[in-house]
Amino acid sequence: MPSRPFPPRPHRHDVIICLCGLLGGALMWAAGLHNNPSFFGTPRWLGLIALFVISAAELLRRTAPLIGLGMGTAALAMDVVSGGLAATMLMYTDLIYASVIYSGPVAARRLPRICGLVTALATVVPLAVFRDPLALLAGAFVALLTLTPAWTGAVVRDHREEAAAARLEAERIALLAELDRREAVVSERARMARELHDMVANHLSAIAIHSTAALSLKDPAATDEALGVIRENSVRGLAEMRRLIGLLRDPEDVREPAATSTLDALDTLLEQARANARPGGQDIVLADRRPDGAAPLPAPVELAAYRVVQESLTNALKHAAPGRVDVTLAHRADGPLEVSVISPYADRSGPRAPGSGTGLIGMRERVTLLGGTLDAGPVTGPEGTVWRVLAALPLGDESPQRLS
Repeated sequence: MPSRPFPPRPHRHDVIICLCGLLGGALMWAAGLHNNPSFFGTPRWLGLIALFVISAAELLRRTAPLIGLGMGTAALAMDVVSGGLAATMLMYTDLIYASVIYSGPVAARRLPRICGLVTALATVVPLAVFRDPLALLAGAFVALLTLTPAWTGAVVRDHREEAAAARLEAERIALLAELDRREAVVSERARMARELHDMVANHLSAIAIHSTAALSLKDPAATDEALGVIRENSVRGLAEMRRLIGLLRDPEDVREPAATSTLDALDTLLEQARANARPGGQDIVLADRRPDGAAPLPAPVELAAYRVVQESLTNALKHAAPGRVDVTLAHRADGPLEVSVISPYADRSGPRAPGSGTGLIGMRERVTLLGGTLDAGPVTGPEGTVWRVLAALPLGDESPQRLS
């Protein structure tokens, strides 16, 4: 059989109030300091019992305020008819105040109204019965005893609730700020990972393929050519790494800011890719179908298109079989910029570099940030199966976010 939970212990402040009220009231009773004569021949010692009862009710002012108020009301009635002690009435005002502060929201709203009604009755009824303006003092006394502590408690409770709501709002704002900070850190780390991959992966892939070719081929001329390509890609990759590390260390102290990659630099990228593709036997062909004299594209769109072509050529260099690699740029009026890279899809017999799969993830993230779409995978056509990367990049205000 489960044991019953013990009632909560009274707060130490409530114990102090109880003891002080009990001691003060006992001294007043012993000294005969009563507020009024006893009514109906009630003995004075009932006031002492009322003092003990209302002092015990003070122990419940936080844990069970309404029960304490009920005990205090009965004790106050007993005290008034037996002569009345100031300590008893003072503790009763505290019980009303505590009931408004510590009880539930419904009772906290109703208690001031009930005290106002009692005050109105205590004002009107004696005046109607005795027809004497002095009877208004009864209403003033009841207001001082009940209505004043009830209103005070209501004001204090409102201030406490407003302060609690302000603290909750501050905590919510702090939590949202922390979530925004974490999201910004994650987004920045993803952007750094894309930039690092796009800048260095192409050079490292060429180094891996040409070093494998140099080890497998016995032709001195081919070995010298491969070593030249390896050295060139090593120097370029090292320069990119140094620039990126400089940006990470002190982004505000960049002596030579690097220009954002655009489609104007695509020819240089293709020449480098053709040199790196020789061991694999790929032939890279560019078809620029954009209209002449068209307005310049937004910088984020050009950067994303450049990175899509760069990463697609890197993947073709690592995985594509010998054959033709078609790079196509197309831009119809009021339409998105379309970037297409088609490479042979077959098992490769020559040297190849391992892939991690992060290249496709980075391309898809770049295109998604601009509100575009990207499809990458094998496609079967009249000439067989090929690997196609097709990106559609919206222009102008269609892009929901800027890509740095």
